[in-house]
Amino acid sequence: MDSSVRSAALPDDGLPSCAPHLASVFADAFPELAVPWQAAEPICPSVVVVDEELAAELGLDPAWLRSQEGLRLLTGERPALGPGQDPAAARPVAQAYAGHQFGHYSPVLGDGRALLLGEIPATPSTPATPSAFVRETVESPDAFVRETVESPDASVRETVESPDALPSLTDLHLKGSGRTPFSRPGSDGLAALGPMLREVLVSACLHALGVPTSRALAVVATGGQVQRDRSLPGAVLARTAASHLRVGTVQYAAALAAQHEAAGSPERADGLHPETLLTRLVQHALDRHHPHAPRTDVPALDLLRAVARAQAELVAQWMLLGFVHGVMNTDNMTLSGEAIDFGPCAFMEAFDPDTVFSSIDHAGRYAYGNQPAIARWNLARLAEALLPLIDPDQQRAVAAAERVLDEFRVHHTAAWRRGLAAKLGLPAEPVPDDGPAPAEDTSPNASASTGTAATAPDVTTLTDPLFALLAEHRVDWTSFWASLADVAESADATLLPDPLQDWGADWLAHGPDAALLRRTNPVVIARNHLVEEALDAAEAGDLTPFENLLSQVRRPFSPPDGRERYAEPAAPSSGRYVTYCGT
Repeated sequence: MDSSVRSAALPDDGLPSCAPHLASVFADAFPELAVPWQAAEPICPSVVVVDEELAAELGLDPAWLRSQEGLRLLTGERPALGPGQDPAAARPVAQAYAGHQFGHYSPVLGDGRALLLGEIPATPSTPATPSAFVRETVESPDAFVRETVESPDASVRETVESPDALPSLTDLHLKGSGRTPFSRPGSDGLAALGPMLREVLVSACLHALGVPTSRALAVVATGGQVQRDRSLPGAVLARTAASHLRVGTVQYAAALAAQHEAAGSPERADGLHPETLLTRLVQHALDRHHPHAPRTDVPALDLLRAVARAQAELVAQWMLLGFVHGVMNTDNMTLSGEAIDFGPCAFMEAFDPDTVFSSIDHAGRYAYGNQPAIARWNLARLAEALLPLIDPDQQRAVAAAERVLDEFRVHHTAAWRRGLAAKLGLPAEPVPDDGPAPAEDTSPNASASTGTAATAPDVTTLTDPLFALLAEHRVDWTSFWASLADVAESADATLLPDPLQDWGADWLAHGPDAALLRRTNPVVIARNHLVEEALDAAEAGDLTPFENLLSQVRRPFSPPDGRERYAEPAAPSSGRYVTYCGT
């Protein structure tokens, strides 16, 4: 690998140890889901990038992370111990989970090239990850076909007081750290530099846009090469997340608990009863991620409801930003409501609900306009895994789960409309005291003839014709919304392209707020062609384009003056953009 890819020389180990005190909460609580494992030793590691802001939030010294001791932590070569920490407590583990991938169930997936190093407890400077029940709700359209999953009505049950939440914890997780017991045949467990830097750019962009997301703490070049379609420089990503608990984690736990219960398996040597695994996991996820969520006497329904709401908000934000995740398998849907895993993701440019970027998504399962439907489908799989804990009567359990899944539609549609109102610079639709009423589908790929609630202002009277115009004329999604602030400020619809001027005049009659438009609609995102340009240069040994783009996506709402290049879509001649899961 070209030495110019590497950062400046590492500081001497004369630095005082600033190692984090890593907890092992997940590994201790769920040995059934954690396999202790050691990362592969890198050949000649060197730091490529460190997110100094994130490091400070976690109470970590960026200079220490660049030291030899910090490098050993960031590559998993040797656990770095905090002051007074018992070496036995530092146990990197590979996590077990199952999942539906492109609709097909795999009973065992797990971390095939990743390790959980542990959890970093919150420091006074560490912002706690907000629950979906306390952060501002922003959700999205609902364009799905409903599934047949139903269950008991928890809404009529007595609400019980929520227990104290777990201390705020942040996972420190490695990607590209070598083979594990979960690695697929033929996999080397490694990662290439380009895809790891993609995770840095995308997660930084989403974070700056206010989207709950995993974040990249650092990327370390391993000094070795990985073989894909060609030889590429290897790297390890150190990322953080509220946790890496997934829908697939619950699916795996449910299957394991059912197997042990059916076999009448005795208590394990560690004193745990595997048949209680699902119950323990549900309570842990609630306490860790949704401590403020309403509690009933059916924790499994409480968790399903909390995850549904968090995911409704997350996917709504994706839709409002034109973000296409690209691989919404159940093992990539978190229980916390954060976005993770950005292999084939990209931002839509020319508006088209059928936009697909992934090279393997031939049927368009994970297209832009299908994301709400897929989120609901994934939640139905979560509901299926939780049915044994919802009610012993299968029919009642299914009925109750279906009612919670219907709440996803309600929150999603309401959030989509609120988000659209903000993108239009208009006040949000009023919400009744008892919550949003079920609404018709108003997503971009729904028919304009769909009926809507008689609330004012009804943004769909503006967005239905707008979406048709944007699709017909292949208007760039991000640029269009960013342009509205100047139009509102000047009250001049002729600043819009000719086909949109009549629509613009109708919109201006509502008196849009230019300041709200500037706060809501980003000028700069991680443009696909710029991401590829930055990654290609980095793989060739030049980090400058990557560093410049990273700086730009971290301030998406700043005025475009002097950085117009980062605000412009790709040239029409560039052709269709294709992404790959290749990592």
